[in-house]
Amino acid sequence: MKTINEVLSNEDLHFEHKQWHSELAFWEDELKSFKNRLSELIKRWTNKEVLAQLEHYQNEFILHEGIIDKLQETIEKHETRIAGQSKTGQESMDTVLTKKHLEFRNQMETQRQIYADLKKEFFKFLSKYM
Repeated sequence: MKTINEVLSNEDLHFEHKQWHSELAFWEDELKSFKNRLSELIKRWTNKEVLAQLEHYQNEFILHEGIIDKLQETIEKHETRIAGQSKTGQESMDTVLTKKHLEFRNQMETQRQIYADLKKEFFKFLSKYM
């Protein structure tokens, strides 16, 4: 991983943004599938405990959709800044924008772990109640 002292080129940042966009799009598709599973289970179960868990997952999925939207918006803003710099002939980010990029990378890594944990928990739930 590059440190703050290393030069990050706009091309490197753009490439990483494209990877993140793809990952976020994949998460969106997965969440649609998970919501479909929830709909199937809602039709099958009347037990209040199970329905409460279904509502919990529904809320978690809605929350994650909002987070995905915010992450995508942040990427777009950063891409706009990169494009602005490229127009002026600057091929590397200034220190402030590089720092923001590295902070965002940490946010993505954190969100990746949170989402993976949610999926694991949801799959256990599905195996029990499907």
